Amino acid sequence: MKVCPTCHLSFNDDANVCTQCGAQLQTIVPQVSVQAGPDHTAEFQKEDISANKVLAMIPYLMGWIGIIITLLAAGTSAYAGFHVRQALKIQVCSTLVTIIGAIIPFLGWLAIAVFGIMVLVINIICFFSVCKGEAKEPPIISGLAFLK
Repeated sequence: MKVCPTCHLSFNDDANVCTQCGAQLQTIVPQVSVQAGPDHTAEFQKEDISANKVLAMIPYLMGWIGIIITLLAAGTSAYAGFHVRQALKIQVCSTLVTIIGAIIPFLGWLAIAVFGIMVLVINIICFFSVCKGEAKEPPIISGLAFLK
């Protein structure tokens, strides 16, 4: 695909000149980016993000207790509410794995150990996402259909 550098219109690969302004077209190479999950940052106001960044970190650091604290302290912050929902998804999955681990003796405990490490890594990823002022869904967890 080619794009006009002046008016940013898109053209087929066989075109060389923009039909609107006459500028030489540039070939655009698609870039693949790896993201944690869908990025919802643009849905939130910058003032909300900067004012509630610390509150949005708490659920990832403190689990269920952090979720409750943030719910009580954040008030009407959409940004903090987004991160509470993401942390809640992580905690629901963690609780389900713990219940399964209690039912199936050896394999269950192994699953708890592996998933525990995964939850720690996912929480760290989400924490640093909040530090950057982003609102990305957690990796792995965002792909689970039953949590949509």
